[in-house]
Amino acid sequence: MAVVTFWLFAGTVGTVAPKILENVNTGGHTFISLQQMNLAVSITALFSGMFIVVMGRTADRMGRVRVTLVGLVLGIIGSALVMLASGAAALWLMLVGRAIQGLSAACIMPASMALVKTYWDGKGRQRAVSMWSIGSWGGSGLAAIFGGIVASNIGWQWIFGTSIAVSVVSFFMILGTPESKVEQREKSAFDVLGLVLFLVSVLALMIVLIFGKQLGWVSPMTLGLSAIAIVGLTVFVLWEKRQAAPFVDFALFRNTTFTGATISNFILNATIGLLIVSQQMLQKARTPGAPDYVSAFQAGLLTIGYAVAIIAFIRVGEKLLQRFGPRKPMMWGSIIVALTCVLLIPTWVLLSQYKILAAVAYTLFGLGLAFYATPSTDAALSNLPADQAGAGAGIYKMASSLGGAIGAAVSLAIFTGFLGQGSILGETVHFEGVQGNIDLRQAGMFVMVFNLLLCLGAMLSIALTVPKGGGSRDLNKVAVAPTPAPQLPPDDAKAAILSRLSALSLADLEAVEKAALLNQLGKADPKVLQQLVATMRE
Repeated sequence: MAVVTFWLFAGTVGTVAPKILENVNTGGHTFISLQQMNLAVSITALFSGMFIVVMGRTADRMGRVRVTLVGLVLGIIGSALVMLASGAAALWLMLVGRAIQGLSAACIMPASMALVKTYWDGKGRQRAVSMWSIGSWGGSGLAAIFGGIVASNIGWQWIFGTSIAVSVVSFFMILGTPESKVEQREKSAFDVLGLVLFLVSVLALMIVLIFGKQLGWVSPMTLGLSAIAIVGLTVFVLWEKRQAAPFVDFALFRNTTFTGATISNFILNATIGLLIVSQQMLQKARTPGAPDYVSAFQAGLLTIGYAVAIIAFIRVGEKLLQRFGPRKPMMWGSIIVALTCVLLIPTWVLLSQYKILAAVAYTLFGLGLAFYATPSTDAALSNLPADQAGAGAGIYKMASSLGGAIGAAVSLAIFTGFLGQGSILGETVHFEGVQGNIDLRQAGMFVMVFNLLLCLGAMLSIALTVPKGGGSRDLNKVAVAPTPAPQLPPDDAKAAILSRLSALSLADLEAVEKAALLNQLGKADPKVLQQLVATMRE
């Protein structure tokens, strides 16, 4: 239920954005512009992505149950602010509330995933991951239809009122759960500079993506922010690799399976833009009052297949994982999402025909994500060391959140960028039916092509990083010589090293221990070493 508070309720804003603008901008006043609403759509996932690793590490140290409960309280506060968004204060209430919802997700996602890894193993963990995925992916599947029904019948504010109620129930259900945290052997300073570099770079990038058209794509402001994003991210990576306790531990990416799961997770989450844009395109294809106008409720109804497929087939993804290992179902899921994009590209057909294509495409979208979700999540969790479960899960879910935020922002930027541009394709494509919305349909087509390219990128990352095999069909063994080479999960690798060391004599073990201590001394501060030597001489 804690996971649902973000994916089901906070995730509805992209779908009901036109309804929110219509309700807030009353009396001839524009309190929230279209570009500002696009920022409100993306800012939740953005804040989630920026702070999720921090909260994952915090959960490891302070307690995963405690951080989950803090996340629920933040979710209640954020939802209340969004509900109150109206009048002159609408913009700031909306943006601050959505940002706090992102912080809430940053607490809940990694902490709850780490609890799954801590309390379950093997098939039990895979089943728990499936249940967790139903809350996240399933919640996102129901978001469009739930948001459409509530916004069209009783008002969009009640979406967040329901979120508050569910958060309260979830809080008391979790309260009293045995705490889980990592015993800290040594204290390390928090990587403040790494966090600042990351925040500044990602914020600069998001401002360019969302407000680039309004600022001018080649204006000094846009070019300056682009330079800040590029240079900042470059310096961030170089800085993190030199830190003993980095904000993002790039050492985790030495395991190619974790790398493949995280990269493909980022890319496939970015395809959420196809759902947001296609829903907005359907609602804007006709003016309100027209005979074939598609309301938020009607557009949401088309996503029923998406919701049903993702919830019904999550467990199928789990069975595919157990039989084939993670690589094949992750690849199959990506291919099916690519087919979704193909079905949504022909915006030149009549609106009645496109609604049929959209209904089928949304169902395939849900099916593809259902096949992908559990294998990818389990591949990431099973390749994390136990003492970095929260931090590693934070990196994985950061990929989800930033993928969704950046993917939605880019898709919306492409969509709004081509609105009002007239016919760019000329006679290349013949648009049937109403001719007054060609720019809208053309913009939607370009967005779907972009998302198709994302799917191809996800397939490539899986093919290059995730080893073959690993399921019951392969006797739970990865291929002898796959590309890439298989790697043991960190905990298994540690156990293998300890097994080899157990065969050594006591004298050899003492020599190994001495070498390890000398290695640690070599990393110590020179002043500390000088004091140690002086003490020994005394």
